[in-house]
Amino acid sequence: MSEHVPTFPDLKDKAVLITGGGSGIGAALTEGFAAQGSKVAFIDVAGAPSRELADRLAGISRHAPLFIQADLTDLEALKQAVAQAESAHGPARVLINNAALDDRHELLEITGDYWDANHAINLRPVAFTAQAVAPGMIAAGGGAIVNFTSTSYMLNIGAMPAYTAAKAGIVGLTKGLAGRLGPDGIRVNAIAPGWVMTERQKKLWVTEEGLAAMIERQCLKRPIEPDDMVGPCLFLASNASAMITAQVLIADGGMM
Repeated sequence: MSEHVPTFPDLKDKAVLITGGGSGIGAALTEGFAAQGSKVAFIDVAGAPSRELADRLAGISRHAPLFIQADLTDLEALKQAVAQAESAHGPARVLINNAALDDRHELLEITGDYWDANHAINLRPVAFTAQAVAPGMIAAGGGAIVNFTSTSYMLNIGAMPAYTAAKAGIVGLTKGLAGRLGPDGIRVNAIAPGWVMTERQKKLWVTEEGLAAMIERQCLKRPIEPDDMVGPCLFLASNASAMITAQVLIADGGMM
């Protein structure tokens, strides 16, 4: 974790729930909130790497993170995971909707089933995880929801139309949730990362030429790392952003 990430005292001992928190950006967020002293629960479908992350952080964190294995496309499993997190830590005061799957796909070949399955991962859980935590968050006096969208839908990328549609949908959902939950003291914002160099990205899609071209378009001339998403997320989750809601924070090194 970057030594430049500040401490937000109001996040200490606060119940935080993160989806997709076992790898990539999500793992950086899990570690980042744990370093704040938060009571972190994270949901992920992948068992081994998530358990390794939870075990590693258990010995160095104020509160050992709780890993909950669940498939977010199963709405009943999602509700049970939220209930398990609440049983352990109390109602979530912070929800980070991070889980996503950015598989590439060809418009002329996708089926209705593929489209539905893609949105069942990339869009639907954002709404239903918010729905699941909302009653507890309202009863606890409010909180913050941070949804991860992407700059990909802003860039006219043609290689993943279902994914970019879902990520655009998250922006509309963020604004709708902010309007509905604001009177209950819940702020809802989104973060739109640029091309973050997760292990998945580097394994599947990063080339030397492609990365150089992206950095050339950025104002800040270095690769974007998962840790770079931690500071913006902590800020939007904390009281430092007390009057910020229904906004999209672009964290892409100035490319846009």
